[in-house]
Parts: sequence; structure tokens; C-alpha cells
Amino acid sequence: MEKLTDGNVAYLSGKVLSEPAFNHKTYGEAFYMVLLGILRRSGYEDRIRLIISEKLLGGRSPRIGEGLEVAGQVRTYNKEVDGRSKLEVTVFVRNMEYCRENEPVYENHVAIEGFICKPPVRRTSPLGREICDLMIAVNRMYNKSDYIPTIAWGRNAVYSGKLQVGNKVYVEGRIQSREYRKYTNEGEAITKTAYEVSVVTMEKVIQHRCGAEGE
Repeated sequence: MEKLTDGNVAYLSGKVLSEPAFNHKTYGEAFYMVLLGILRRSGYEDRIRLIISEKLLGGRSPRIGEGLEVAGQVRTYNKEVDGRSKLEVTVFVRNMEYCRENEPVYENHVAIEGFICKPPVRRTSPLGREICDLMIAVNRMYNKSDYIPTIAWGRNAVYSGKLQVGNKVYVEGRIQSREYRKYTNEGEAITKTAYEVSVVTMEKVIQHRCGAEGE
């Protein structure tokens, strides 16, 4: 996997699920959202939102069903929805190419390095499996940060549940979409989608202090 920027790399390969839709414009350059489908071994399809610049598209729109490989970064931003701020999770594409094979190759690999910015939340799934929810702040250029929702399972959940705010961690895993149901005050069930990085491996990064005695 190409190392694009220290601390935040995403490499994805899958099937195009939507035509490019205008998302925003920055410094006169338009950016478009494309939905990429990536099958897991279980057969479940993660539907990942890509942000691609018009320059990168080069006047050619990805076609639905076409295989696409991208490399970039996990990015987050806040969007106001129904009067509330909602964290949007996307992959900002820096490099892309179309798959030559008739059938797309499915790959989903993410590596991030950042700081725990909220207390980890340990919980148990309905099937009794240990889960831990984390929020990891990853620095990027121009004094900005991405706040990336991260979920750990099993032994990783037990380990990450002992971490504290301010700890620096290195995580490898995949970006995933997960549907869940939320009930309104009237008792109506609404299906929503959560996006997060699912942990495969995690380790605490030891930070060395400069200017210690004897240095």
C-alpha cells in the first residue's frame, strides 16, 4: 500500500455503485461523491463514500458496475442535518485507476495513527461479544484534524478499553458501513448507516519526550 501521508492511508478496490454527484467546490475546483461497493468474505457489501476531484476524474465519469481502485485518506467533516451536527465519514481520493479485469477485485485496507480524543466506550453485543468504540483524532496539513470513529472487537476491544484520552495509537483495519435502527420519540423505527474503521490490529505508540535530563 502506497504511503501517501504519515498517519492516514486508505487503499480500496471495489465496484462503482453510483454516478458522480456534485459534493462541494474549493478554490474553484469541484469535488464529486461516488459510492464504492466492497464485498466482505461474509458476502456483506460495504458501501463507501468517495470524494473525487474533477481534475482526477479527467472528464470521464466512473460507470456503475465498473471496477475501481483508489488510494487516499479517511476524512471527516461535520454536516448539519435536521438542525443537528452529524459527522460525515468519507475517503478523499488522491489516486485512482479503473480495474482491467471483468470482475472487480475487492480490497479494503486502512492505516491510521492518531490520538484517543474521547474516553473509550466498552460494551457487549447481543451475541455476547466484546466491543469498544473509539474516536481517534488524526492530524493533517494546515492544522486540521480528522476525527475518525473506530470500533474494536474481542481482544482488541479489551485492550483498547484500557486506553486513555491522549494516548497515541496505530491502527490497521478496514473502513466499513453498518446499518442500524434508531427509534424516534413517536416510536417509529428509522434505518441509518454508520461509517467507521473496524480494527484488525492496534498498538499504542510510545511518545518520546525531548529535552529530558542528560540529553
